[in-house]
Amino acid sequence: MRFFSSLLLAGLMSLAHLAPAQLMQPKATFTRADSLRGALTPLRTCYDINYYHLNVKLDVARKFISGSNLFRFTATQDFTRLQFDLFANLAVEKVEYQGKTVPYTREANAVFVTFPAPIRKGSRGEFTVYYSGQPTVAQHAPWDGGLVFTQDAKGKPWVATACQGVGASIWWPTKDHQADEVDSMQISVSVPKGLKDISNGRLRKTTTLKDGYTRFDWFVRNPINNYDVALNVGDYTHFSDIYNGEKGKLTLDYWVLPENLEKAKKQFADNVKPMLKSMEAWFGPYPFYEDGYKLVDAPHLGMEHQSAVAYGNKYLNGYLGKDRSNSGWGLKWDFIIIHESGHEWFGNNITSKDIADMWIHESFTTYSEALFVETQFGKQAGQEYIHGQRRNTRNDGPIIGPYNVNKEGSGDMYDKGSNLLNMVRIVINDDAKWRQILRGLSQTFYHQTVTTEQVVGYINQQSGRNLTPIFDQYLRYPGIPTLELRFEDGKALARWIADVPSFDMPVRIRAKGGECRFITPTTSFQALEVPGLTKENLEVDTFNSFIGVLVE
Repeated sequence: MRFFSSLLLAGLMSLAHLAPAQLMQPKATFTRADSLRGALTPLRTCYDINYYHLNVKLDVARKFISGSNLFRFTATQDFTRLQFDLFANLAVEKVEYQGKTVPYTREANAVFVTFPAPIRKGSRGEFTVYYSGQPTVAQHAPWDGGLVFTQDAKGKPWVATACQGVGASIWWPTKDHQADEVDSMQISVSVPKGLKDISNGRLRKTTTLKDGYTRFDWFVRNPINNYDVALNVGDYTHFSDIYNGEKGKLTLDYWVLPENLEKAKKQFADNVKPMLKSMEAWFGPYPFYEDGYKLVDAPHLGMEHQSAVAYGNKYLNGYLGKDRSNSGWGLKWDFIIIHESGHEWFGNNITSKDIADMWIHESFTTYSEALFVETQFGKQAGQEYIHGQRRNTRNDGPIIGPYNVNKEGSGDMYDKGSNLLNMVRIVINDDAKWRQILRGLSQTFYHQTVTTEQVVGYINQQSGRNLTPIFDQYLRYPGIPTLELRFEDGKALARWIADVPSFDMPVRIRAKGGECRFITPTTSFQALEVPGLTKENLEVDTFNSFIGVLVE
């Protein structure tokens, strides 16, 4: 454990709670299109998606996509009308139900289908959407959504999808809401001869077509969220390995461009198995043994596409060769392999119902980086890495975004969220129990979509503590709490300055050179029972606790 004197930090850190108010942006306004995209209306909740068969042809030269998607569903109530989603720049050619074309209307990027007779609750049905058009071309993938069209070193086409946030309906028709995942899916992609498509799951069949195209049929046996469904089209070469994991033998398949083959063999060997060992130790078995684990060369930085993780870190350690934490530990491993693979547990196995709760994906996965460092180099190294992550925080807005409008919260969900989880570990003060909680999350919410309340409630229940005020402060408000200390008549007093009225997070303090102990201030001043504590020798654990300190 490393301590920093609050006296040295008081001038700077006392501003931490107050400054964010000046940084807040004007309140966002939302449109009906945002609600159509982000809300679970009756036209969406009336049916539960069971299975998709996405069957598309990619004309690379024209940047044109065409094909169909079969929706197989179970009715959750009686209905005659439902909504699916497809961006307006892509044409719906027809919708077929029971062998006949059925009517539909469009508004923004939503499509509304009307059926000829009521579909009864509990019944199963299916319809197929045929579509075509030029999908949005991403300019800065993976930060904006769409398709990336580029070329490899030999001038051959290299195409990939990346659509987290904006949504999968930017390139294929789907029920585009994270709350409902298909149970399984077939992905059939036809590409020009000489190219390969690498998608999610396992390759079942390759077929040479008469029109100069080759079709690749992939099958995903596990539930999958929409934005994870991926195309990776190029002149790929393949090598493989096996990992002996907690559930047996896990296949490792690597699809890379020929010019990257030798670099990939070394970089993947150095990182993948140590990553899997760490993630399985902390979070439980890899969640998709049936579909295997793949890394796929991508013409963008990377994405957590389930069982087909997109990789574009240029075979460098760190984040494109840089240490995001500035701790030194971030240059000893490949950031994209560790981070994007960490999403297999948080994001892919456990998925937030609403994108507003995306912290569940990003906070836990960013924290997984530190746990990987701890596994490889020891606990102190992991703590130093987490502390270094704070340099990337802005305290510019709530981490939880507005619900029902497809809007994420602050980007602080990454590094501030990681520090939040580490503080919860410190408060629980039992590493074995903390590891059980992390593994328990993966098991309890296995292949499920969840809310913030479910995740925090589980941690509360398993820890035996009410940690909700801590989560609320760091997730729902921009500022970090400030520990205010006063010394009056030889007594030390402490309180929290926080947005949450019931905030009472324990924090470690000590008189310099003495024994550290937890204090649990509230938002009202209380006397501290710390022997020998003075204003001059006070030390607060601001290394492990991301807080401000004000000493008077």
